[in-house]
This record gives sequence, structure tokens and C-alpha cells, in this order.
Amino acid sequence: MKGMKRRNAVWTGLLVGVLAGGLGGCGGRETTEPVPEYVFTYAENQAEDYPTTLGAYRFAELVKERTGGRIEILVKANGELGDEQAVVEQLQYGGIDFVRASLSSLSEFVPEVNVLQMPYLYKNSEHMWKVLDGEIGEEFMEIFEGSGLTGLSWYDAGARNFYCTKKPIRKLEDVAKMRIRVQESEMMGAMVEALGGTAVPMTYDKVYSALETGEIDGAENNWPSYESVRHYEVAPFYTVDEHTRVPEMQLISQHTWEKLSPEDQAVIRECARESAIFQRKLWIQRSEASQKRVRKAGCTVVELSEEEKQRFRQAMVPVYKTYCADYMDVIERIEAAGEE
Repeated sequence: MKGMKRRNAVWTGLLVGVLAGGLGGCGGRETTEPVPEYVFTYAENQAEDYPTTLGAYRFAELVKERTGGRIEILVKANGELGDEQAVVEQLQYGGIDFVRASLSSLSEFVPEVNVLQMPYLYKNSEHMWKVLDGEIGEEFMEIFEGSGLTGLSWYDAGARNFYCTKKPIRKLEDVAKMRIRVQESEMMGAMVEALGGTAVPMTYDKVYSALETGEIDGAENNWPSYESVRHYEVAPFYTVDEHTRVPEMQLISQHTWEKLSPEDQAVIRECARESAIFQRKLWIQRSEASQKRVRKAGCTVVELSEEEKQRFRQAMVPVYKTYCADYMDVIERIEAAGEE
């Protein structure tokens, strides 16, 4: 009897162990995610909470969801992988898989896109999206073929406006003799010169100090940038002239694109365009919040009348001739879209 009891105890222990191991194994399988077939990198130079970065995270989430975890995209924000120009170069050679970049940066690689960021080209944001989401936008996506880059979708970066340290710009004559910081872009410098000012190319990190010390009289940027780096503290006069709307793009390396099946390519493009709609909504919210903070801080905000804006546009004739002489037919199509 004692031997039988001992054997029963052993069998009971073995059974409990097998059941425990089996249940533990089931639990492990339920929480284990499938191993991705592809793990890609996405470069973003803005902060984690910036609309473009949040758009990138949304894109990665959609792709992972719709491929059942086969494709995973790792978003590297805060410029971790380098500045925009360096990142785009890496994209061309397949060192990075995805990027969100401004047309200002991309024009160094595909000069034709300069057309889409010409000063005073769009009447408003509705006009720009009508162009970019339509036939013209698709044609410009195709221009990237052969550059090592493949365009996926258009992101919003708002409209750039002037801001000054001593007085607001209310009319064209107010720009005369002002020293205005611009991006390190020949076209942006030509724009300021055509308005009668003196363009001062300067890196973004030096602008606050230059405004504070009087090295420059003003600068230009969108609402979130003006507010987030606190330029309004030293340049409290903001003029809404919307001189440039510089759209941005989500792109994939052509090397990466060619690895994917047509089905996966379709998913990537679909998710990119859905994330763009998401990002545009975030941009509007961020711009409105920035504008409220700036106004609350006591800044003077001037909105140019349509008549005065037309004078600014007219001053751009030489700039258009210099940078778009071969693309005036495209300019005319873009302008016509705003009249429809």
C-alpha cells in the first residue's frame, strides 16, 4: 500500500508539471508577436511631439497593423540619424529606408520641385492641397523616379510669415533696408532682395541671438516654429503674408521600394497617404495653439490685405523668371487651379 501511494504521488506530480508546462507554453504563444520579415528605419529631425513625428508614428502603426506585423518601421526622431540633407543622401543609397523632408532640402536633389515652393504661389492652404492632391501633385511624385527616391505622400508645414524686432511690416515699402534672416537657400534670399530687403542666410540655431543683438531686423517662419523656439520674445511683430507654403514629403528609398512586392508597395503608399491626412489635422491644431500663445504674450499680429499681398506677388516677377523660366506652364496650371 505504501508503495502504491508513493507511485500515485509521483504520477500526480508529473501530471501537474506537464499541465503547468503546457499552460505556460500556451500563455507564451499568446503573447509572442510574429517575427517581422522587414525592419525599416524612418528618419525625422523634429521632436517627439511635433506633428510630422506623430504622423510618422501613425504611418508605422498602420503599416504594422495592415501587414500583420511582417513590416516594422522604427521611427528615429530628434535628428538622431542626421540633418535632412544628410538623411536624404543616405536614403538615395539605401542606408535609411524612410524620411520626411522639406521641399527646400529635396530641391537640392530634384531641382524641379522648386516650382512648388515659389513665393506667393498659393492663395491659401485649400489651393495648395487642391494642387498637391491632384494631377499636378502626382506628376511631381513621378519626377523623383531615377533619383534613388520614391515619393509617397505630402505633409503640411504651414505658411511662412515675416516677423521683426522693431516694427511690423504693413506694406511693401516697410521691407526696404531690413536685414532679414533666411534659410540657406538662394531662392529665399532672392525673394527678400526682390522685396527690397537684405537677405542674411543663417542657420536656425543662431536666429534668436541675432534678433536679440540687432544683427538682423527680422526673420520668417511658420507659427509653431516662431512660438516653440520663443522668437516672439525678441521679435514681437508678426506679419501674416503667407509668402511661402513649403510642402513636405514622405519618401522611401528606391532600394527599399524595389525589395517589396507590389502588394506591400500598395499598402505602404496607402498608409503613407492616410498618415498625411492625420498629420495635416495635427498641424492645424498645433498652429492654432501656437498663435493663441503668441497673441496672449502680447505680440502685434498684422494681416496683409489682399491688395497689399498682390503688390508683394508682383515684386516676385524677377524671381520667377530666374528660377522657373522653364516651368511657367506649370506655374500657370497651379494658378489656374486657384481660380476654379
